Amino acid sequence: MKILMLTPYLPYPLLSGGQIRTYNLLKKLSQKHQITLFSLIKNDEEKQYVEELEKYCHKVRVFKRTEKPFTIKNVLKTVFSSFPFLVIRNQAEGSLEAVKKEIVNEDYDLIHAETFYMMPHIPECQIPIILVEQTIEYLGYESYAKKAPFFVKPLLNIDVKKIRLWEKHYWQKAKRLIVMSEEDRQFIAKELSKEKIDVVANGVDTKWFAEKKCDLAERPTILSVGTFKWLPNIEAVDFLVKKIWPLIKTRIFNANLLIVGNAPKPNVIAYGESDPQITVTGRIEDIRNAFQSAHVLLAPVFSGKGTRYKILEAMASGTPVVASKIAVEGLNIIDGQHVLTSNDASTLADLTVKVLNDKNLWSTLSKNGKEFVAKNYDWELISQKLDKIYQEIGGKI
Repeated sequence: MKILMLTPYLPYPLLSGGQIRTYNLLKKLSQKHQITLFSLIKNDEEKQYVEELEKYCHKVRVFKRTEKPFTIKNVLKTVFSSFPFLVIRNQAEGSLEAVKKEIVNEDYDLIHAETFYMMPHIPECQIPIILVEQTIEYLGYESYAKKAPFFVKPLLNIDVKKIRLWEKHYWQKAKRLIVMSEEDRQFIAKELSKEKIDVVANGVDTKWFAEKKCDLAERPTILSVGTFKWLPNIEAVDFLVKKIWPLIKTRIFNANLLIVGNAPKPNVIAYGESDPQITVTGRIEDIRNAFQSAHVLLAPVFSGKGTRYKILEAMASGTPVVASKIAVEGLNIIDGQHVLTSNDASTLADLTVKVLNDKNLWSTLSKNGKEFVAKNYDWELISQKLDKIYQEIGGKI
């Protein structure tokens, strides 16, 4: 089948969950389909990665959006537009015209759009469209707006209403909607026929993670992972450092906290500068190095939808997981068997200390996690689910 895929990021290098997902699916699906990739980039330096993607794509084209989101132009355009800032920020000159020309000149079986804010790049056409929602965007921004300073809340609330309006609009417009979890499917089914919604979860390259053997640090090491361009990750680290970490340190005096993630904000960097037992690395070239040395992953995520790569990758690495309930939502994980969960800071601290002190518990969680991910979330399995949907929507079966 001939597929046109649109993404708001170049799916390489693997710095975010979205990039990891798209890159791995491209690798698998390119074995069966001819995929043309249209992606947004922020600067010309990203063009160096096109060659890597051309290994799996028939053709790759990139379009520049503004490098910094909060430009005067973007803000003013948002004020006078029915579109939210999220859509305006992801506009790229010439992309709509390029897509229009592409679908006129080529006989595509379907269009695959990653995120609802790529939908405005698609002109009116008869080609069936699959929309993939890696997270329900308006819920994340609603959570952020509630905690924002009072003087910006009115503007944020207006923008959130725009996001909700257009996100739901494009759910209706797509031929099929793909979400990351059954919980997301049930939530969206309030607005949309459930038969139109499919679950194609995120996955893990289990063989790749298994290549790195466990090499635990000498001192008890607690790991926090997540790109800091996503608001729920910023909130999670703040909660961890302020609410949970002090409780852990009083009981395990030599513990270390390792914070890993792309683009850490100044306040996150400051945590490492003010506490010698906290290390903030930012992005690391091979995330497996962080997992193989850490004794436990701690993930107190309290907002946002979609499955979490950090959870799956930790389990694939054999790193025990202590997390909030929403952090593992949709994974069909059994609390106490595969992970340990709580939404309470004190209990999360207790569970983390318990894993660090109980070798049998550590070994059980490590073994169960690896087996669970290999059986349910390997990219080979995930790509097969998406391929079946491609075949249905493309009219081949």
